[in-house]
Amino acid sequence: MKQELSLYRIFIETRFSSAHSIQRYDGPCGKLHGHTWKVRVEVTSQKTNELGLSIDFKDLKRISDSVVGRLDHQHINEIDPFQKENPTAENIARYLFREIMKKLSEDVRLYAVTVWESESTGVTYSENSYAENQ
Repeated sequence: MKQELSLYRIFIETRFSSAHSIQRYDGPCGKLHGHTWKVRVEVTSQKTNELGLSIDFKDLKRISDSVVGRLDHQHINEIDPFQKENPTAENIARYLFREIMKKLSEDVRLYAVTVWESESTGVTYSENSYAENQ
């Protein structure tokens, strides 16, 4: 008999505004410009607590905002690690993922971070081998 795996996927969305320039980029994005970035943070859990919660939305939002807030109203190129690494949407998503992951409890697992730099363009970053299979 096949046993099914229960999996809850919980997410919050937040925003931040900042400026950046893509170094060595031949085009307008190589110049200093700004965005209001939208960020989606998704976690997974196989269980809930006695209240039926995997993680409280407000706790996930607080954790996410504590990392995202480091970039708010900043020139991202001047913030570590982006002084050496190009502040592309891909690199920003990876940075946010790794920093948020450090702050989560063992009860939840960071699934993915999606970063939009406009209404129609963005990137999702994940380090979970099972993420693509869900």
